[in-house]
Amino acid sequence: MGVEIAWLARRRQEGYAGYTVKDSAASLTMGTVYSLIYMLWKGVEYAFYSVLYELTPLRMGEGLLAWVLLFFAEDLCYYWFHRVHHESRLFWASHVVHHSSEHYNLSTALRQTWTPMSGLLFWAPLPLLGFHPAMVLLAHAISLLYQFWIHTEAIGRMGPLEWVLNTPSHHRVHHGANPRYLDKNYAGILIIWDRLFGTFQAEDERPIYGLTKNIHTYNPLRIAFHEYAAILRDVLRPNPLRVRLGLVFRGPGWKPPEASVPAAGDGAVLRAEEGGGQLPSHPGA
Repeated sequence: MGVEIAWLARRRQEGYAGYTVKDSAASLTMGTVYSLIYMLWKGVEYAFYSVLYELTPLRMGEGLLAWVLLFFAEDLCYYWFHRVHHESRLFWASHVVHHSSEHYNLSTALRQTWTPMSGLLFWAPLPLLGFHPAMVLLAHAISLLYQFWIHTEAIGRMGPLEWVLNTPSHHRVHHGANPRYLDKNYAGILIIWDRLFGTFQAEDERPIYGLTKNIHTYNPLRIAFHEYAAILRDVLRPNPLRVRLGLVFRGPGWKPPEASVPAAGDGAVLRAEEGGGQLPSHPGA
């Protein structure tokens, strides 16, 4: 981070935003609390995956081939974890934390959720396939470490590696609020999944970082829970059950059909542009 700060300081005139004390402090606070929470939660994950591992007769072993297969399998699990956390508002409420900064630097990588529990089931297929839980958690940790360095504007394109790896250029797209960048580049380590499943977008315009409607706060509690609060407000409004469920489980920007809006005097359904949901808080990815 120190090297990046020095690099950005020399390029302020080129339009790079650099670090700000309040934004970076908020990101570091979010990351510190996340680490404390996840130290405890990782024990729960290990116990749960151990139960699944004992239930299956499959055993992948611990040889080189097993690690190679696990690398690809874990990365595929991460892709779908990440994609679902953008496409379902309940999961988005956890992940929106990571996209809430209007800056893009290495401190942004540390702005993590305080509710990591939402990811538990996405890696469950791995112990069921016979990968030891310790191997699964180690592979997941390696993926997260890899993703730290791609949160930077100091590195441009990386030539042929752009075809295979998730690079800073690809991940800048993921954090961009530009309309063409929304819901793109979910990759962990390998960009091949986005190319395969149609969610790839190359960086072809300067990203605008943050959410489509930014929350404008450095308060860690609000950063951590603002979308959960918005969901609760939506659920408590006097709407049909199918509308309430849609506002929880469908896409963050989902709007109920006009026919679902109660008559005047019966209360109004919350529209995405009025608060909560993806239009107010969906990131550039």
